[in-house]
Amino acid sequence: MSIKISVIIPTYKRHQLLKKCLCHLSNQTLNKELYEIIIVSDGPDTTSSELVSEMAKRSTANFRFLFSTDKKGPAAARNVGWQNANGFLVAFTDDDCRPDQNWLKTIFESYKSEIEVAYTGRMVVPVSDKPTDFEVNTKSLELGEFVTANCAVTKGALQAIGGFDESFTMAWREDSDLHFKLINRGVPIIKLQDAIVTHPVREAPWGVSIKEQKKTMFNALLYKNYPILYRQRIKSGPSWHYYFIVLCFMLLVLASILKVKWLALIAFAGWFLLTGAFILRRLSTTRKTGSHIFEMIATSVVIPFLSIFWSIYGAVKYRVLFF
Repeated sequence: MSIKISVIIPTYKRHQLLKKCLCHLSNQTLNKELYEIIIVSDGPDTTSSELVSEMAKRSTANFRFLFSTDKKGPAAARNVGWQNANGFLVAFTDDDCRPDQNWLKTIFESYKSEIEVAYTGRMVVPVSDKPTDFEVNTKSLELGEFVTANCAVTKGALQAIGGFDESFTMAWREDSDLHFKLINRGVPIIKLQDAIVTHPVREAPWGVSIKEQKKTMFNALLYKNYPILYRQRIKSGPSWHYYFIVLCFMLLVLASILKVKWLALIAFAGWFLLTGAFILRRLSTTRKTGSHIFEMIATSVVIPFLSIFWSIYGAVKYRVLFF
């Protein structure tokens, strides 16, 4: 038998997560002679390479380990993977995911020999009864139209659209960019409810939402490439509440410098009320422990400023009018 499906997994120095993912891929119900598992490290990674070699010795699944010499991000790693794939179907998942045992079988049995077709499966993100803000944000993957943690595209379609845009150097919006390329190309995208991938929520450090704001700059790049699709499928308009919060704060600073007390009071009231509403909104569906409440208060104060900064940074970097 020849390889029909190639599974691509980008990774970098997360061998404990990778091991669990590979165990799930080793236990697929699809005949192991029909698929290969290509792990692509975004830079040299001896530990992951040794892990793959060890698992290859203990499993009948077909493992391959590739790596890039420089860190370029998961989009570039996925390109290395599919360009070296032997299968005519290329399935994508992530190293922190756990594909259901029937994942590949469901995809393979849905394929009808099309040259260009894509599949998107169902994401499952288990969270605790009282989730953190990070858990809630991760769970939003379940609502994603097309996520690279659970999708498959024919190699012919990937060749036609040029694969992933390597300008997306972080794990953010590169899947939407690929999705929009497929839409513009007219490639059929078929939803497979039974192709299930579970995405456990990783442990996150305190204040992780602050670091996450840097990803906002890639919204500008996606908007530049696909302005209409971005507004239709990602976000219909700017985050005006962030802009109003920042505007009120700037008015407060200016009024304080000019010693215009009435304007300073109005500006402070506006900033306080808008920021308070933002905090309450984030807490409404999340954990109410003291530590988490303090985290939501502290991060909510700075998030609007960082989000706008990175939006402007992206607009300048990618030369697009984006708010």
